[in-house]
Amino acid sequence: MKHDLLVVVIIFTLATMACSGQYVTVKDSAATQGKALVSTTMTQTMLNQLGGSLDVKYRLLTNFPKSCSTTGVDGRCFSAQIELTSDVDLMSSDWAIYFSLMRPVRNVFSTEFTIQRVQGDLHKIIPTALFTGLKQGQTKKIGFLGEFWQLSEIDAMPNYYLVSGDLLPALIKSTVVTRDPETGMEIRPYVIAFSDAEKHYKRSDRDVIKWATADVIFQANQEINLQTHSAINTIIPTPNKVDITSDNKPVSLYSGIKLELNGHKKAPIAAALLRLKRIGVRENKEGISIVFSSLANPSKAGAYKLEITEQAIMLAAGDDAGFSYGLSSLASLVDTQDLSINTLLIEDTPRYDFRGMHIDVARNFHSKQLVLDILDQMAAYKLNKLHLHMADDEGWRLQIDGLPELTDIGSKRCHDLNETTCLLPQLGSGPFAETEVNGYYTKNDYIEILKYASARQIQVIPSMDMPGHSRAAIKSMDARYNTLMADGDSVAANAYLLRDLNDKTVYSSIQNYDDNTVNVCVESTFNFVDKVVDEIAKLHEAAGQPLTIYHIGADETAGAWLDSPECQSFLVNNTHNVTSFDDLGAYFVERVANILSDKGIKPAGWSDGMSHTRVENMPSKPQTNVWDIISHGGYKRAHMQANLGWDTVLGMPEILYFDSPYEADPKEHGYYWASRNSNERKLYGFMPDNLPANAEQWTDIQGLAFEVDDTEKRDENGKRVSGPIKTDKGFTGIQGQIWSETLRSDDLVEYMIFPRLLLLAEKAWHKASWEVPYQYLGTIYNQETDFFTDEMRDSQTKQWSVIANTLGQKELIKLDLAGINYRVPTVGAMIQQGQLYTNIIYPGLKVEYRVPGGEWQKYLSPVNVNAQVEVRAVAADNDRKGRALIVEYH
Repeated sequence: MKHDLLVVVIIFTLATMACSGQYVTVKDSAATQGKALVSTTMTQTMLNQLGGSLDVKYRLLTNFPKSCSTTGVDGRCFSAQIELTSDVDLMSSDWAIYFSLMRPVRNVFSTEFTIQRVQGDLHKIIPTALFTGLKQGQTKKIGFLGEFWQLSEIDAMPNYYLVSGDLLPALIKSTVVTRDPETGMEIRPYVIAFSDAEKHYKRSDRDVIKWATADVIFQANQEINLQTHSAINTIIPTPNKVDITSDNKPVSLYSGIKLELNGHKKAPIAAALLRLKRIGVRENKEGISIVFSSLANPSKAGAYKLEITEQAIMLAAGDDAGFSYGLSSLASLVDTQDLSINTLLIEDTPRYDFRGMHIDVARNFHSKQLVLDILDQMAAYKLNKLHLHMADDEGWRLQIDGLPELTDIGSKRCHDLNETTCLLPQLGSGPFAETEVNGYYTKNDYIEILKYASARQIQVIPSMDMPGHSRAAIKSMDARYNTLMADGDSVAANAYLLRDLNDKTVYSSIQNYDDNTVNVCVESTFNFVDKVVDEIAKLHEAAGQPLTIYHIGADETAGAWLDSPECQSFLVNNTHNVTSFDDLGAYFVERVANILSDKGIKPAGWSDGMSHTRVENMPSKPQTNVWDIISHGGYKRAHMQANLGWDTVLGMPEILYFDSPYEADPKEHGYYWASRNSNERKLYGFMPDNLPANAEQWTDIQGLAFEVDDTEKRDENGKRVSGPIKTDKGFTGIQGQIWSETLRSDDLVEYMIFPRLLLLAEKAWHKASWEVPYQYLGTIYNQETDFFTDEMRDSQTKQWSVIANTLGQKELIKLDLAGINYRVPTVGAMIQQGQLYTNIIYPGLKVEYRVPGGEWQKYLSPVNVNAQVEVRAVAADNDRKGRALIVEYH
């Protein structure tokens, strides 16, 4: 799931090298001196040598080819080319290349090559009958048109590979990503840099998004200045009430802390104590006392009261979470360079009950250690729900007793076109199974994750997406079927089959799969769901965290099942009042939701799939995760589902999808279908309780103002179809999402999540005073209306400056100490009258500059320059560096 971004990743194949008895030859000349002579019989060594020497380049030409529309979505296309340069003479035409690309191919402009789609994002390039060979040093260009546009260098995915007959595939070395030794970020040596703002970074002729150059960032950061005093008493997330009673920091934590538990258990706060220890505050019998007590009549779970005096620290809470959160606030007060704090009184309670983070380990696998590290930081900032997405088209990531095929086959991708040992390569995963993007959690791994989460008062919500986005499960159960049928056990073979073997339906998912949707008309599908849920529930029970919420997914694929004999029969004979193919997706969600409810498990699903259900057929209070874009009317579905009384969790993609780029720059990591610039400043400005009001401060994906009409609307039959939230309804919480299609390493996942997770926590825990009150009678919002007043805007700016200074001066160093690979921001800079000026989104981080190719120097104040320079930021611990930007000299 869950990128309605119209994506495709292409993977080309330079297949077998055997045609007319000729293969690869090398001429004996000065130009080829030192190169091995290749015989006329293809061998594995030859194929590997070609993989090691073939130079592949990907070049975006323009997002505005003359043959395509320039406005809207329909008819839009881009033109690009793939360039192949051989190190040897290659005359054979019996070969192919598999490689990745981010958009569907429309037309190929080459007489010598064609491109064919295999499945999903897997494609292959094949020489045609007119192929004339590759001469050593010669470059062949394969031009093509792709659908929509390309605005990021990550669109060209890595790990192209060669295939030849029965030989093992050969990875093309020139297409492997490398790591920048200073920033730790991926480098794509095969991608020609996007450099033309008009041709390479405009989505349409109406697009006014500015490329985030150094001067653009400089202007955006103008409202932020270094304020060393503003971070002294701050806590992230901001408490509800803080009374500061000193200003000379008279309370020293250098000698540590001494716990006076008074009957309260230490185990539930062990993780919070470890975090304090990591920043220098240790338990010590000579330290200042922390006196624990029960909080009378807490207003919500997690509420606490923290009073710091010169004599002792008093912490009162109503539950384990409250005690942990109180200690987290103490840790947030601390500056690691100065373990002294002021006396104060905090009375605090969370804004939302649901404060979540979603991690996708299905598209690309990510390690157990990454999950544990994220859980630790979630707890540090008072988040309490981990939505763990473990099954999708590209992988199944959890061991299930009795169904070993799910992980034996479904957990890895490799070059097996029959998919008897693994799934097809996708997302630039390459030809081999032994890569870090493949893998799964054993039962013991998952139990460890659950226990680790419980120790931090975090609930884990497992998700295995269905009925769409289910290719890994479908192919795994196909393999099980084939094995058992070969053994003559047809009953067992059919027990968990997820498709109708006679289904001839031709359909395509958003990601261009034609076989990724389970058949909802066969009972074996529901047997499978029942089996998987029961086995996951056993793991939760073993970990001491009962399974009380399960996320169905609820995605479906338009056009599936139309030619399924099983579904045609079901529509005639079912007892569920399902009479149309259009109702089958809803039927599946309704039935699974009730299967879960009967087990005492709350069903959850994504808002689009949940919206198709018939309310009377659903359990009374399911959870819906809203992922609709506000500028596209996404607030309407959020309001509608909240008004049903459902637990409505907001995950608006333009601000809460953390796999979106931080800044509008084609070198930034991230998908950009919902947003091209979702930095921490924008996230801080999010007003979740009044979604329509965000139209007064945001623009759409093209930088254009938009209008939101939140007045009541009814259809021709008088039925209410949209309108404001009812006065007795509201949202249950918010959740950040990370989807991993483009994220192949744990470091990249951390880079995309942090420090945005801290701002997620801020919005989930604390309602800022400047947020626009919701208008329950309904109204219209745009950038001419004035519900978000100048006074509110000024207050937002001032409070953001405090948050930004707190991050730069106190919090990022704590992430460094925890080993978190957060994003070091790009620097704003301008040259004015021969002087270089810089600023940064997090005041307190160090900035460096240099003449291109020169030595990096510390930037302390405006300096004289007489040419173009580069600028970059340095992590709080002075280790990692941020991505450098060029500052033009005018």
